[in-house]
Amino acid sequence: MTAPARTAGARVAVSAAYAAQGLGYAAIVTALPALKQRVGIDDTVVSLLLLGVCLAAAAGSVAADLIAVRWGSRQALVAGLATQALAFVLVSAAGVFPVLAVGVAVYGLGLGTVDAASNMQGAIVQRQHPRPLFGSLYAAYTAAAIVATAATAGVLAVAAPAWLTLLAAAALMAAVAVWGVRGFDPQRAARRVDDDAAHRVPLPRRPLWIVGSFVFAAFVVDAAVSSWSAIYLSEGLAAAPALTPLGYGAYLAAVLLARLGTDAAVRRLGRVRVGGVAIVLVAVGAVLLATLPAVGAAIAGFALMGAAAGALVPIAFSRAGELLPERSDEVIARVNLFNYAGAVVGAVVLGLIATGASLGPAFLVPAVVVALAAPLLPALRRR
Repeated sequence: MTAPARTAGARVAVSAAYAAQGLGYAAIVTALPALKQRVGIDDTVVSLLLLGVCLAAAAGSVAADLIAVRWGSRQALVAGLATQALAFVLVSAAGVFPVLAVGVAVYGLGLGTVDAASNMQGAIVQRQHPRPLFGSLYAAYTAAAIVATAATAGVLAVAAPAWLTLLAAAALMAAVAVWGVRGFDPQRAARRVDDDAAHRVPLPRRPLWIVGSFVFAAFVVDAAVSSWSAIYLSEGLAAAPALTPLGYGAYLAAVLLARLGTDAAVRRLGRVRVGGVAIVLVAVGAVLLATLPAVGAAIAGFALMGAAAGALVPIAFSRAGELLPERSDEVIARVNLFNYAGAVVGAVVLGLIATGASLGPAFLVPAVVVALAAPLLPALRRR
């Protein structure tokens, strides 16, 4: 096989990994209300479960780093996908809280491993193409998440069990893992296990923290909407059961549109201007959610926040992959940890400070976090 063919094949396989990740994440978050009722837990326990996912995912990101250093990011991505497949089987079978808790913890471990390893692979593929690609990779993630959201809405509308979508996600994860054994890019972009630390090029810590702050801000938004949109519509606004996934669905639709246009927008406007527009959109969406307690306004607010998060994530990770190309696997693994700090604020904190109708004003928290990152926008420009 020629080098261009291998590169094209790796891009398709990595896109499939992003898609599997998006489908799985959407399947589990839109099933949260049904899982909550099934095992008899309240919003506080849901918050603690989400915290457990964040901690396990951080451990998964560290595991991806260790695997990438020793064997490469291809192996890390395969391992993460296989772990998630097992987790979805456990969660779908959970009829009592302990089984659900174990399944969620295993899911978090796989989630973090795939989050980091897929971006490692994305950075490797990106370096072999002259044009930006991260927007299209994340668009695959979002398109699959929309499919999962629609599937969950359909399953709930006919009163079928929500775990059916989780089993479908498990099958997809397993299939992509098998494909990736040969399909993912085998290149390494990390230090060697036995290299000389004294002569090793150091990681760019200050730029790493700056880029990580945008990942943190974007995932505060993402975690807040993905974790609490369905519950806010269901319990805060008393929406019909078939409507409760549509807040996240509108968010995902806006994310998809933003990501489909991000690569072209970056080529035309640059990352700094694209990031500035995203910050404004988050603010407008949060104000809608805080001031207008109606189903239509809430869905519109989630959509605006989705357009912002949709652009911020790929431009942040594309910049992370440029900071130190020969060690980009390690850089991305560390930047990816900011994802889970953002998830703690967006998912866990919102659930602890508000319930029911008061969740609407709580969505101002993500807007404030994103606004605080605005002075750092110039760091997204390629040097």
